[in-house]
Amino acid sequence: MADLLWDDVSSFFDPDLMGSLSDVRVPGASVGDWQAVLDLVVEKGWKCQYAEGESVLPVPRADAVLSRPAEAECPNLRVWPTDDVLAIFRFYADDEVDFDVDLRELQGQERLDVFCDFLREIGRRLGKPVLMASESDDGHLVLGFDVETDRVVLLAEP
Repeated sequence: MADLLWDDVSSFFDPDLMGSLSDVRVPGASVGDWQAVLDLVVEKGWKCQYAEGESVLPVPRADAVLSRPAEAECPNLRVWPTDDVLAIFRFYADDEVDFDVDLRELQGQERLDVFCDFLREIGRRLGKPVLMASESDDGHLVLGFDVETDRVVLLAEP
């Protein structure tokens, strides 16, 4: 059974209301958590692409990425849990796993299920909540993976 039903949450995925990108994060993370996410991407066989600026490079270890000089360009890791759903991880800080999703790619029950599965995989691996906030509403939390219930739940009223 689906964690969330499209009809109940579609307003949270409306790019006209929420902005096209949505921020997803795992607060209270560590370099080890970042490495666990990188390992998960490999284990799941998700297509990915690591880049620093315009240079596409092999995916490094998390400690190497997160110890780059302060003036260095922020690298990103593009991850496709399916061919038509993209998450872009940004290595801003070692204490928060941070990524964006394009709400235009998350339309309908099937894609919502893919997204919930993705959040659940990350949350289970890290044993931490994975929280999605709206871009247009000052970072108001709307949904997330709840560790205790082992599912993605609403954190706001649609």
